[in-house]
Order: sequence, then structure tokens, then C-alpha cells
Amino acid sequence: MTKSQNSNPALAVFPTAESCLTKASDIAKDMGFPLIDNAQAMLTDPFPLLIWVDENGIGLRQSGRKAPNPIVIDFVGGALGFRGKHSPHAKELVANAVGAKAGHTPTVLDATAGLGRDAFILASRGCSVTMLERSPVVALMLEDALRRAQLDPEVSPVTARMQLYQADACQFMTALSSEEYPEVVYLDPMFPERSKSASVKKEMRLLQQLLGADMDTLELFKTALTVATRRVVVKRPKLAPCISELKPHHVVEGKSGRFDIYHTRALE
Repeated sequence: MTKSQNSNPALAVFPTAESCLTKASDIAKDMGFPLIDNAQAMLTDPFPLLIWVDENGIGLRQSGRKAPNPIVIDFVGGALGFRGKHSPHAKELVANAVGAKAGHTPTVLDATAGLGRDAFILASRGCSVTMLERSPVVALMLEDALRRAQLDPEVSPVTARMQLYQADACQFMTALSSEEYPEVVYLDPMFPERSKSASVKKEMRLLQQLLGADMDTLELFKTALTVATRRVVVKRPKLAPCISELKPHHVVEGKSGRFDIYHTRALE
């Protein structure tokens, strides 16, 4: 995620069971959030969002009795785990967009890691992926998901190719030496809902409530162009305008979205 216009809503940490209390207490202490009990979690004020700590992982959830299930990142099970294990390379448009193919798996810097889905797909195709996530809460969820994935013998070789930093992407890229430049910088800025899927709507709604609107997308794109040795790839809603006045050299289109590709060597 990039910088936002939103001052983060008040958050609290909620352990769902006694067995999760120690972990939840540590998170609350480290991040400076209050630790609350079940009765408080059922209220929507003053904590509209909760860091949800249970035995299945760390998630993000709205408070209130009728709130949907929490978002929990899972690289092992569910649709994402299945895609990573079984989806043919040719069907993953993000892999095509970054130039991953048999015999060539570029180094990728995912500057807007978010929930880590595209980074996981790229790593499952053999790419070495550096993930940058500015939000401490989202980075906490990613770190927890990577830790759980390391316990799975089938998935751990994939997540071993994923390195996470909780950092401002522009500052991180600016500090890189030329020897550290990635071949590809991948950007997926926060946009309005891009799918009719109820699960995507829930996730986007929660993340936008947590992070607000992106404010430095253009700055991030310009910085990416200075460090990517081969290309910058920008994920966009299908009908959205380009990220800047600079037109992409190539576009990979899907049903609801597209990947705009800028070859940095052609811009030199």
C-alpha cells in the first residue's frame, strides 16, 4: 500500500481464545494498541477495526456483532494456495506481465505488497520477490502468513523466495544501490472495488477503511522507473486511465483488469 490521506481509524487487538492472549498482548504492546475483551469487540465505537488474533492466524476485522469474518492471509489453503500449486504458468497474467517464463525468472520488487497475492503467484513461478508494505498492520498480517506457510513442506520453498520489509516504498527504493536494483518493479496501487465478488468487496472496504486513499501513486511510479533495470509493471482496473501521461510500451489484459508495462531501457 502507498501513502494515504486517511488518519488510521482507532484499532484494538482482540484475542479470540485464552491460548492467543500472550500473542495478542505482545502485538498490543509492540504496536501501541489497546487489548480488548469479547464484550468490547462487539461494539463499533471507539474501535471500528480489530486486529483479530486466533489460532488460525492474525487478521483484520470490523467490530460489532454482525461484522463479517476477518481477513486472514493464507498462502497454504484456499483459492490462493490452489493457484500457487496448480494454476498453469500461462494462465497467470501477472507472471506474463513481469516477464517470467521458462528459463527466466526475474527479480521483482513488489512496492505495494498489500495482501501478498501477486507476490505469492510470482514466487510460485520461481521469481525472487521483495515485498514492501508501508502499513504496520498489513505487514503484521503478511509476516504471520509467511510464518505459517514456512510450516508447510509444499509451500515453504515458495515463500522462501518472498522477503518482506515494512517500509515506505519510495524511501526504500531511493536508498538502493545500483547493485541492488531489481529487474522489475511491480505496482498495484489502492483503487476502488474492481470485482463484483463479495469477498473482494469486503477486503477492499476494510483496507480502504484502514488505509484511506493513496496519495503518492505518481511519485511511486516515477521512483520505480529509476530503479527497475528492465520494466515497471502497473496493475490497473481495465477501464482506468494510465497511471501517468507516459504511455505503456505494452499491455497485458484480463477480464476485469490489465497490466501496463513500461520498459525502462526504452526510456533511457
